[in-house]
This record gives sequence, structure tokens and C-alpha cells, in this order.
Amino acid sequence: MAKLTKNMKNALAKLEKDKVYSVSEAAALVKEVNCTKFDASINLAVRLGVDPRKANEMVRGVVSLPHGTGKSVRVLALVTPDKEEEAKAAGADYAGLDEYIEKIKGGWTDIDVIVTMPSVMGKIGPLGRVLGPRGLMPNPKSGTVTMDVAKAVGEVKAGKIDFKVDRYGIIHAVIGKVSFDAAKIQENAEELIKTLNKLKPSSAKGTYMKSVYMSSTMSPGIAVDAKSVS
Repeated sequence: MAKLTKNMKNALAKLEKDKVYSVSEAAALVKEVNCTKFDASINLAVRLGVDPRKANEMVRGVVSLPHGTGKSVRVLALVTPDKEEEAKAAGADYAGLDEYIEKIKGGWTDIDVIVTMPSVMGKIGPLGRVLGPRGLMPNPKSGTVTMDVAKAVGEVKAGKIDFKVDRYGIIHAVIGKVSFDAAKIQENAEELIKTLNKLKPSSAKGTYMKSVYMSSTMSPGIAVDAKSVS
């Protein structure tokens, strides 16, 4: 096992062993146990009682965090020429079609989200081998394939995130930065937990939310009681 740093030992000392904290307690504590000098991201890891191999238990969706993620999101709008200005006005960092498709074919993926329209999906499909493994493929379920590109760009820029259960049944999501005050961290976490509860598959057996952990980059995880969300 890797040797614990002094900062990590100090952080662990602030946590009570085996204690499960309310969301409000965890939101305050995650700021205290942060070990980094930079403005670290805060993550929520939620282990669900689902089998992701079953199509009807593949939990995925979108949530608009009330206070955003604090992260600058680079958005590419793959749109027809008549929609380019609209997408840029809504905040897209890049907007266009053929030139960006060629760039992506050449390996360019210096973006966080791609928003597009149904009429050009035929051109984007072949890019799946590049975009799929990086989680960049636009998807109607996450609202990134839409007729209203400007609205979608605006929502992504304002803090709308999409999430998907991994093969271990865990959802990982960034819900803010340690510079956020505790109330904002709490509200973002609660919004995500409420959204996940609404997406519980009818076929899921037993406990749905098996565990919830909040952590900042390189800090210990804080066990959170999902039932503390009203």
C-alpha cells in the first residue's frame, strides 16, 4: 500500500471511522479534508444496485446542477452553416461541420461536449471510433442531439451534466469545486441524488443506492447517507 502523506493523514484524522454523514455534513467536511493547493473538483460516486449488462438497468441521464460544476466546459457545435452563428451566440467554443469532422478524423478531441442536430448525425456516425471511447458521442438521451442547438449549448455551459453507470454499477460525477461554499456543494449533490432516485429501474432488486461517497481530487472519500436527501 502506498505510504500516506502528512496531508492525507491529517485529512483522515478529521473523519470518524465507519461514520456515514448527511449531505450537508459531507459538503462542509469535503472542504476541510481537501489536500491540494489548487481549486480541486468535488466528485460524487454512487454505487447502484443494478446490473449494467441488462439494457433495462443501464442508468443514464442528465441533470442541471443548480450551481454548475465550476469547470470551464469546451463545447463544439457540429451544425449546418445556417446554425453556426446561433450556436456561437449561445456560447459554443467551436461551431461548424465538415472542417471539424475532418479534424476529429485526424485525432483532434480537445473538447468536453459535442452538440449537434439530427440532420447531420449521418456524418457523425463514422466518428464513433474516435468519440465513443472518450464519451464524446452526441446522444438524443443526453440532449446533445437536438433541433434546438442554441438551447442545448446554453444548458451545457450553465452546468448541465450527463452521467452513465459504469460496468461496476457506479455513477461518477463532478458536482463542483472546493472553492464553492458548502451550501452550493450540498444543493448540487442533492440534485444529482434526487435525479438518480427518479431513474430507478423497475427491475432493480434489493437496495438501489448501495453507497454514496463524496471526495475532492486526492482527498479521502466521505461516506454519505443518501436518505438524508429529502
